[in-house]
Amino acid sequence: MGISTCSGAISLSRELENESAKFYQELSKRFEKDKDLFLTFAKDNAKYVTQIERAYYGVITDAIEGCFAFDLNPEDYQVKAAPSKDASYSGALKEALAMEEKILKFYGIAAEQSKHLMADVPRSFTLVAKKRNERIPKLKALLDQAK
Repeated sequence: MGISTCSGAISLSRELENESAKFYQELSKRFEKDKDLFLTFAKDNAKYVTQIERAYYGVITDAIEGCFAFDLNPEDYQVKAAPSKDASYSGALKEALAMEEKILKFYGIAAEQSKHLMADVPRSFTLVAKKRNERIPKLKALLDQAK
């Protein structure tokens, strides 16, 4: 079932942040070398949920909610809560990069679809995407070091 309301998009955002936080927590347990970085990513995810929810609850009304601003398929953005059990460090980093790209795609589309009806929620989506995008070069650098 697709997502057509802002509350649905917020719920998907929360799910993506929570699942990716679990992913990074698991990475921190498996790969001690970069434990601090992975735990920072996981902690940041909780901040992102708060930021987006705060923007949503600050502006939402029944009128806006009834506008059905979104056309999202949650299956397009599903992420795993842990890297593959047999993943090497390089493999786990590749999974992390793929996950980040999928989440970035969600935030970009969600921000675009909602920008005409509200300002604060798409702005929050865009800000979170910008912050998450900063992870890409960090993960790529770790991957290059692992080779």
